[in-house]
Amino acid sequence: MKFALRYCNTGRYVDAKEAVALAQAAEAAGFESLWTVEHTIVPAGYASAYPYDPSGKMAGGRNDIPLPDPLIWMGYIAAATKRIKLATGILILPQHNPVITAKQVATLDHLSGGRILLGVGVGWLEEEFKALGVPFAERGARMDEYIAAMRELWWRRHRRSRAGSSPSRAPTAGRSPSTRRCRSSSAAIRRRRPAAPAGWATASSRRAAH
Repeated sequence: MKFALRYCNTGRYVDAKEAVALAQAAEAAGFESLWTVEHTIVPAGYASAYPYDPSGKMAGGRNDIPLPDPLIWMGYIAAATKRIKLATGILILPQHNPVITAKQVATLDHLSGGRILLGVGVGWLEEEFKALGVPFAERGARMDEYIAAMRELWWRRHRRSRAGSSPSRAPTAGRSPSTRRCRSSSAAIRRRRPAAPAGWATASSRRAAH
């Protein structure tokens, strides 16, 4: 059995010294991994229902939650540790450019010595998508496409340009990170999302299929 800590880029661990102390203590104690979460922005007064609390709100309804970018937090912690794995649980993949994300994650995985675990999900906060200028509809299908594209970029050494005239190097940094696709526990969404995951997180994402 492996043990991990979650929500590591929240609370007191948004502070650099506290974050390093947590990571080094966890590593010394034999924990397998540290898991981070992501919200780029939490719009005030959002109406979307938070699916993991009966109140429909996260953090007790607070909007001003200090929440560092997970990949940057993981990069900082990677430099202060040697063995413990660093994970996203989850990265809201439909909000990201898949080519840029593939490059960032591959670089981080390479520099950390292969310690990155990438967990991805569709997201639930519609107002956040709107604030970022990203479509909320069909985000489940879009995530499937992004996962496929990122795996191609990581695992295929060369790509051909759209014009087909010359090969282009895939944006890897020497290795491919471990990917864990955190899918919804909704049976309806599982039926519509046929791509096979590399991991599982039981969570409700009732509107991901819309």
